[in-house]
Amino acid sequence: MKGTEVEVDQPMADAEEAVRRALGEVGFGVLAEIDVAATLKAKLGVDHRPLKILGACNPALAHRALELDPSLALLLPCNVVLEEVGEARTRVTLVDPRVLLSLGEDASAPGLVDLGDEAARGLEQAAAKLGARL
Repeated sequence: MKGTEVEVDQPMADAEEAVRRALGEVGFGVLAEIDVAATLKAKLGVDHRPLKILGACNPALAHRALELDPSLALLLPCNVVLEEVGEARTRVTLVDPRVLLSLGEDASAPGLVDLGDEAARGLEQAAAKLGARL
C-alpha cells in the first residue's frame, strides 16, 4: 500500500512521541493505538520486532468525510505505523488517504478528491516534520 515513509534515528518510544507531536502540529490526534508485537506475543506466543499502529484523525476532515458519506467511517482513522528497523532507528509510515478513497466505487463523488488531497497534505507535513527532526 502506498504511504509516506520516513526513517528516524530514534528508538521507537522517542519516535512515537515525535510522531504524536508532529501529527498534533498539523491538526491530527491519535484516537487509537495497537501494539502489534505485544498482541502477537499475548495471543500467539510469537515474538515480533516492535511494531505499533496509531490511528490518527483530524476531526474537521473526519466530519467532512462523514457528511459526504457516512460509510467513509470504514476508512477512519488514518493509520500511522511505527516499526523498529534497527537499534535506535524507527520507520514511520503514514497511509495515503487518497489511495484509500480511490478504492471505492464512489471515488469520484464530489468533494472526495479534495478531502483526500487535504488529508494527505496534512500527513505529509507531519512526515516532513519528523524528517526535519533527524
